[in-house]
Amino acid sequence: MPVTSVYRNILKMNRIIDLNCDMGEGLHNDALLMPLISSANISCGFHAGDIETMKRTVELALQNNVAIGAHPGFDDKANFGRVEISITLPHLFDIMTEQIHLLKKITDTFGAKIHHIKPHGALYNRAARDKIFARTIAASIQSVDPNYILYGLSGSYLISEATALNLRTASETFADRSYQADGSLTPRSLPGALIENTEDSLKQVLQMILQRTVTTPHGETIPINAETICIHGDGKNAVLFADQIRKNLIDNKITIQTI
Repeated sequence: MPVTSVYRNILKMNRIIDLNCDMGEGLHNDALLMPLISSANISCGFHAGDIETMKRTVELALQNNVAIGAHPGFDDKANFGRVEISITLPHLFDIMTEQIHLLKKITDTFGAKIHHIKPHGALYNRAARDKIFARTIAASIQSVDPNYILYGLSGSYLISEATALNLRTASETFADRSYQADGSLTPRSLPGALIENTEDSLKQVLQMILQRTVTTPHGETIPINAETICIHGDGKNAVLFADQIRKNLIDNKITIQTI
């Protein structure tokens, strides 16, 4: 899809973008997705996956020169970590550090390093809107390794609270999700939450990178900071989206590389 004349008139353009994808969730498309992305968020066994899956996914990432990230979530495989669970802040701190350490033990055996941390699902969404929750997540990451980068929703508490603790951050946007006027993701329970049309996804990705805005399903245009773009590995069209987005960015001379 060519860049439109509107995009050509944008003076401030990001010409480098990170493509990340949620991996190691037992969906059997990791080997197809890995060559198309620059960063992998690897499930740490709580919301999906297990130790053997984590090992295979780390190995795949290394074979494809893809940055390795931990993808910790609620301990809730029955709901794929997408249902919010009541949890104390000390327990939140503990499940975050436990999951990061699980992945770190594996990366250590490969002589590799964890590059970033991206919370999963309901954990991510709660932290995006809850300042204290976000601060606890940031503190847990800092306690394991202050050099890790926190991937969080653009404009959310995940970014601001990590920044307050002097953690590096990457503002994340989504290729396959729609947005509300306040910058939050449209809840999956609502119509239009998932973008399942390739052209719509490509249009949104280019708008987020080049215009630094996104358009909601109701037509509002809101500002957004796209440093890394997520493609959900469990999406119906995940491999097609990743392939077409990668080709589209390359065609538009946008470099794909990790943060």
